[in-house]
Amino acid sequence: MTVSVRDLRPDDRADVEQFALVRHHALPFVLWTPDAVVHHLAHTHPAARVRSLVAVEDGEVIGTAQIGLVHESPEPGQAYLNVYTHPDRTRRGAGGLLVRAAEEYLAAEGATKLFSWVLDEPRNRAFAERHGYRAGRSAHFLRLDLAAGTLPPLQAPAPGVELRTAADYAADPRPLFELDAETTADEPSDVETALADYEAWLAESWRHPLLDHELTTVAVVDGRPAAFTAAYTDGGTRYATAMTGTARAFRGRGLAKLVKNASLHRAREAGHTEAFTGNDTGNGAMLAVNQWFGYEIRASEVRHVRALG
Repeated sequence: MTVSVRDLRPDDRADVEQFALVRHHALPFVLWTPDAVVHHLAHTHPAARVRSLVAVEDGEVIGTAQIGLVHESPEPGQAYLNVYTHPDRTRRGAGGLLVRAAEEYLAAEGATKLFSWVLDEPRNRAFAERHGYRAGRSAHFLRLDLAAGTLPPLQAPAPGVELRTAADYAADPRPLFELDAETTADEPSDVETALADYEAWLAESWRHPLLDHELTTVAVVDGRPAAFTAAYTDGGTRYATAMTGTARAFRGRGLAKLVKNASLHRAREAGHTEAFTGNDTGNGAMLAVNQWFGYEIRASEVRHVRALG
């Protein structure tokens, strides 16, 4: 059958559900829900020029792409395209068509450098290389069995440290925005980013449909949020850590372990049976923390880059 590429139809629930399902099969270590897919399109900053594409064969979505400009970067022309096809629908040309459509669109939007995450498997890496992408840094997907695994005992906060949740900041989340901005700036990345738009952060991150405000945990020192772990849940039994970070002035005090441990224990009490997280391979300190909890590496991705023009 002929494969064609078109935009995702966000108002078509079946279309969105197929998109999320393909992503789940291709990348089962990340939480994908239809609401999250629509939220990404509807609430990402307009300057990002985001699009979600689908490759369709005989009416069935078999491939997906999320593309856009890295609008938070002070360096213009940075862009991303992340393409995933259903593992049972490969070798039909869907990936190549999605890459071509994405590159044409991003080039027209002024992109000069394209970044793409690629599963660290020979076939996937060879596909990226054939299309002119070169390998860069890598990252791991990790999984923790919350149902059968054993978590470290809960730790009492040190004197002067208080544990709160994101729900405690419902009236004024700005202190969490400031903490997120500082830690994001120090996160390993190919592209320098600066979170500076509070209203955009509210729309994209704070109101994200997967963000669980009750399980997102914050360590507060002398009234200031000093460390946090952002928790995503899918409405079922799956839990994921979207980000864990500590403000520069408070690093080396075990606060990342403290907030993550508290969140994991409460997630298990709430009935979540699987926990997922991501870890840059170069961030040995955070990898050690995750392995201390019992997380195991289940897959890896490699960031690839291609210069345009």
